[in-house]
Amino acid sequence: MTAARPNVLVFDVNETLIDIESLAPLFGRLFGDPRVLREWFGQLVMYSMAITLSGLHEDFFALGAGALEMLGTIRGVTVKAEDMASLEAAMQTMPPYEDVRAGLERLRDGGFRLVTLTNSPPSPTGQSPLERAGLADVFERRFSVAAVRAFKPSPAVYRLVTDELGVAPSSCCMVAAHVWDTIGAQSAGMSGALITRPGNAPLKTPGLPQPDWIAPDLRALAEQMTRC
Repeated sequence: MTAARPNVLVFDVNETLIDIESLAPLFGRLFGDPRVLREWFGQLVMYSMAITLSGLHEDFFALGAGALEMLGTIRGVTVKAEDMASLEAAMQTMPPYEDVRAGLERLRDGGFRLVTLTNSPPSPTGQSPLERAGLADVFERRFSVAAVRAFKPSPAVYRLVTDELGVAPSSCCMVAAHVWDTIGAQSAGMSGALITRPGNAPLKTPGLPQPDWIAPDLRALAEQMTRC
């Protein structure tokens, strides 16, 4: 650990709290290989960053559907409108990882303020993915990048949280399964905690900020941080 104990833990949602591997059967059906999910998710993240850098914005779920259609064109697979609709529905109903609830409750009981910050848009009708996963009640506030029309890791996204909560960036820690998210938060003055879900690992490049905490899941992170 290289940072002081934060007061506010800011949680990414997709792949940090809820399991994107639940989408794999759809990719297996369409492409004959469920591992194509990872290719699609990488494209989705890349293009979310690209449109933010270009001064544009689009709904994350709509962008996910567009990325699926694009991937189908690249791979010579016909992706129908109902396939894109199925993906969007599945993105809103992903289950939580089994370690999440217990880890969050331990952190909350340990005196941390818990909020979320997600690329996913708020639900205009019905429940959000976090509500459907049964986790919404643990959090004090839930923030979406839609409020600033920019995707992570834009500095504006992290400022949204600190401005709304009226806290200094140094009092916040971004908890995410993605190094690009912790780098963005640390560049905005927060500390960072990396959850090494399968397929994720630290980026040990000299000159880049390294996570202040690294843990395989939220139970392990809670054990580390409540000892601070």
